[in-house]
Amino acid sequence: MMRQLASLVCLSLALCGVLSRAHAASLAKIPVRVVVVTTFELGNDTGDVPGEFQHWVEKLPLSEELPARGSYHEVLRYNPELHVLGIVTGEGPSHMASAMTGLVLDPRFDLRKAYFLLAGIGGINPNFGSVGSAVWAPRVINGGLAHMIDAREIPSDWQDGFVPVQGASPTPRPVPALHSQWGDMAYTLNAHLVNWAYTLTHAIVLPDAPSLQASRARYRDYPAAQKPPQVMVGDTLSSETFWVGAKMNAWAERWVKYWTGNQGQFATTAEEDIGLMQALSAQAKAGRVDINRVLILRAASNYDMPPTGESAAALLKEEADETGFSGFIPSLDASWLVGSMVVRELALHWSSYENTTAGGD
Repeated sequence: MMRQLASLVCLSLALCGVLSRAHAASLAKIPVRVVVVTTFELGNDTGDVPGEFQHWVEKLPLSEELPARGSYHEVLRYNPELHVLGIVTGEGPSHMASAMTGLVLDPRFDLRKAYFLLAGIGGINPNFGSVGSAVWAPRVINGGLAHMIDAREIPSDWQDGFVPVQGASPTPRPVPALHSQWGDMAYTLNAHLVNWAYTLTHAIVLPDAPSLQASRARYRDYPAAQKPPQVMVGDTLSSETFWVGAKMNAWAERWVKYWTGNQGQFATTAEEDIGLMQALSAQAKAGRVDINRVLILRAASNYDMPPTGESAAALLKEEADETGFSGFIPSLDASWLVGSMVVRELALHWSSYENTTAGGD
């Protein structure tokens, strides 16, 4: 009887052990070293005219599909050897914030040590650089939250009609407390990480297609816009409104300087970057991600204002369709060339970057 009882106990313990291991396996997270964040794809993920996602899927590659029902793209892509995850969020800050929150809360992943790279295209300020360039962002400035007065009613002594929320003039001092105290208007990325990414990639030779040469030749009065594409560092202004023109560019330059205490330089336009930073900053407070492991790369697909002698409306008509941007394909290539070098370095040398943030803290 005692031997039978002992056998039953051993069997029970063994069964419990098997069940415990099975349960633990069911709870195992999919390992993620880097999350590649893109905002749109034009058609299929492979084999047709590319959007921001396709080069990553085909070339990294991101060969494994993970269902993501209820998300914008309804599928995530994964490289099981490099442990790199790719996502298409949808365009605009709302889509971005929703997608990133959903991803971080997805129980399949533990993203506490993951790096995030937003690899997208955007407009470029011709006072800063040229179309086809790839720009690492040290700061993200919110261009969508403001008071605004119609252009026909702007006071004569104002530079433009945009006023900070809680402000009564374009540049109130001190900076209004609402939003600024939580970082909603200007986010500063980890400078050490940004400098590390730039140092790693700055010597990459970017595509200089005939379309880029023809585009920048029109900008005779803008020396920075006439240079060949290069890897650069400059601030990105995030706004859901696709704006065009010299007067809006002047506002963007002013707005970036205002919200960064004259430290920032307006380089690129974007829609989604503020949503990325808002969502990840909130999740970082809960310990689910590390906000010091976020990078933003914008490759310039177009200029944000026309050359001398041409109208903003004419430029908008010329480039209203994303695929009509003068630097559309070269900017996708540049984003991939520059971004993939960083992703591969992090993923292939994970032992160096898992517990110590690249570039230092």
